[in-house]
Amino acid sequence: MERERQRAAIEAFLFLKEDPIKAEKIAAVLSLSPEEVKTLIQELRQELAVSKRGIQIYEVAGGYQMGTLPELAPVLERAFGEETVGNLTLAAMETLAIIAYKQPVTRIEIESVRGVKCDHVLENLLKRRLIRIGGRKEAPGRPLLYGTTIDFLKYFGLKDLRELPPLEDESKEA
Repeated sequence: MERERQRAAIEAFLFLKEDPIKAEKIAAVLSLSPEEVKTLIQELRQELAVSKRGIQIYEVAGGYQMGTLPELAPVLERAFGEETVGNLTLAAMETLAIIAYKQPVTRIEIESVRGVKCDHVLENLLKRRLIRIGGRKEAPGRPLLYGTTIDFLKYFGLKDLRELPPLEDESKEA
């Protein structure tokens, strides 16, 4: 398959796939190496940027995904009638941060950090698929363990959890 056709196929994969797709999966379909796929994706990214199009390719959650430019969000929200009530509350952001940095973590551990109950917040984060139940802790009562999901990575535009900003050293604050 010629190079232009390969790039077109990759663009079509990314356009049609709702979730991030790994370079290895594209490589297997097109009989290419993952490195060749990454090179083709980089070419597509540059082409989209140079042509000042409204979409771009993101590297997120260990794969690649096509999405709109962040600066177009206000226009797209008006066009499609999305309301800002979908934003995360401060309580949800705090809870999500605790889970992201301390996972796997129990509800009691989250509540001990936040200092307040978080049942309702956890329920909403589960509904939004930003967190998941990853099992049960080997402790009395076998409490549920929470962790983040691929949707969490997508929501914050992260390739993986290593891209989370480092926590400030608590000894500096003292």
